[in-house]
This record gives sequence, C-alpha cells and structure tokens, in this order.
Amino acid sequence: MEVGLFPNPYRPGIGLRPRREGQRPLLPQHARHCPVLEAGSSAGFLVYPPLSDKETFQVTYEGEGRYQLVYSVNTKGTKWDPIFTVTYLLPMGGIGATKREVKMHIQDTPQTREIAHLMPGMFISQDDMGTPAGAVTLRGAWNFQTPPGWDTIYTPVFNMIERPFAPMMVIRVETDWHVHDSEFRYVLQPGETISASHSMPIGQVMFVPREEITFRDGTEEEIAARHKTAQAFYDEKAKTKVKTPYGLEYSPHYQNTSRQRKAASKPRGEDGAGDPPA
Repeated sequence: MEVGLFPNPYRPGIGLRPRREGQRPLLPQHARHCPVLEAGSSAGFLVYPPLSDKETFQVTYEGEGRYQLVYSVNTKGTKWDPIFTVTYLLPMGGIGATKREVKMHIQDTPQTREIAHLMPGMFISQDDMGTPAGAVTLRGAWNFQTPPGWDTIYTPVFNMIERPFAPMMVIRVETDWHVHDSEFRYVLQPGETISASHSMPIGQVMFVPREEITFRDGTEEEIAARHKTAQAFYDEKAKTKVKTPYGLEYSPHYQNTSRQRKAASKPRGEDGAGDPPA
C-alpha cells in the first residue's frame, strides 16, 4: 500500500520523517526478548514535531483556562535559551475571545514579535485549547493521504509507560478524502507540562481499511484444531529455551516462526530469493 506524505504546511521541510520503531529503551530488559511487544510498538509509524535539532518548546496548563508556551533554542550546543513565551487565557464559560500575551526573552523588535505571534501556530492548534479543559493539540511534521477506503488513526506512542505521561484522545480520520493535518490531542492536569523536541515522537499513526467486520462462531472442528495447534506451539516453545548473559530464559520460537512465514510468503526472486529473473 502507498500512502502520500506531505509536510506540515505551516513549517514545511522541518522535522524528522515518520518511521517504524519497535524499541522502547526505558522498558525493562526482558521486553527486549518479547517479539509481540516490539511488534506492537512498531505498528504504524512514529510522528515527530516540526522542530530542528536546535529547537524545543514546552506547553504548560496552569488551570482556569490559562496556558503557557515557551519556545527555546540551543544554537551553541551548551544550553537552552528561551526566545519567547506566549500566554493564553481562555474566556470563562467559553464565551468571548482568547487573550494572548507575548513576552520576548531577546531583543524585542517588530520582526521578532511578529515571529513570536506566528510560530506557536506551527506547533500547536491554538483553536483546540480547552476542549476539554487542559487539552492541547500538538502538530506533526508530516501529514498523510491514504488510498481510497483507508483511514488514519492518531494515537499516543505505544508502550511508553514511564510516568508522568499525559493521556491523549485517539481519533480516526478518513484521510483518503479529508485533508487532515496530523494532530495529537493531549489533556493536561493543572500544573502539568508537555515538551517537544526534534528526536522525541509526539504520537503514532496507523492506517486501517474502512470496512465492516462481522463475527462468526468457530465450529467444533475448528475449536479442536485450534487446541491441537496451540499445544504443538507450546511444546515446541518449551524445547527452544535459551538463556541470556543475565540469566533470563526465553524462547525465540515465535520470532523464528514469524520470520520463516514472512520469508515463505515473499514472491520468488524478491530480495535475491528464488530463481533470478529471465
């Protein structure tokens, strides 16, 4: 399947491209030997913010409809220097205009102030703040267009379990016809902050077909065959135990079988396998 890839229209060309990644370095050591966990982590693609490697921003929800965004740079590689802070004050009860105050941490000129007014909209969706209370929507560096009949699901990064970690609302968009910018909708508690940097993903996307699913009951013969297959799998798994240098035992049977099935399903001649083309 081919998915169209388009840059963030507010900041084109800045930010890492989406990629698969099954590793989660902060998980316990035994997770390195769990192929189904890593396959879950690598489902879909990680999405990064539209930032260069010398930029970062933080958004804090201070409560009572008040948000603060700080944009910083590290031009010399020694420390992060704040460039500007934007404070948003949402109207009470949702009636009225959002107030926005800009504070410059560098020389305040008409040019730098104009940049400070424009840049926050490249990183966050300012119109989505406060829906619900504490919500902040981060923009991705790249957007997607799926083939006909396929949708995009926007999720938090799978298997990121370290705390604290703000919850995120998962959405599904018909991106085969709707031009949707990649957005990840986190919800902060008062006093919480969410940060974004060049190499830190802000979310994950998956592409799924838009089709109805029906369930049917398995037959008695199918149930018996499934039990037989399961027993054979666990018997073979028990025979292939290996031990890591740290004394942890695990079985590579699932991983080996998965690789064999994938290799067998490739057309002959692909990746140098099978007969060479005539």
